[in-house]
Amino acid sequence: MEQNNSYNKGLKPFARNLRKDSTKAEVRLWCEVLSKGRTGFTFLRQRPVDNYIADFMCKELKLIIEVDGYTHKFKTEEDQERDKALAGLGFTTLRFSDEEVMKDLPNVERTLVAWIEAAGLGK
Repeated sequence: MEQNNSYNKGLKPFARNLRKDSTKAEVRLWCEVLSKGRTGFTFLRQRPVDNYIADFMCKELKLIIEVDGYTHKFKTEEDQERDKALAGLGFTTLRFSDEEVMKDLPNVERTLVAWIEAAGLGK
């Protein structure tokens, strides 16, 4: 089990349900980019962090990746608050739209790799 304060066990059942009901874009990003250490880092799916559930989280990079569907267009302020709270815990959040993942996955992957390299964490 995680040793830091950011893991919220109370959200574990909800996170488990979200993993079962992943969007097509989340499944594609997971299968083609993030699973099995393809980036050189371990990402976890639907991970409770503080009072939120991150679509994807890498503890080593302190990175959260969110795949935003259509409804996030109406949640800009809420997403900004969430990102700020997670930044307070030391996490960076990268956001991609469902459309970006489904129609331009190579660019999503390039953006992620560029972020890792810019952070000086490439393997």
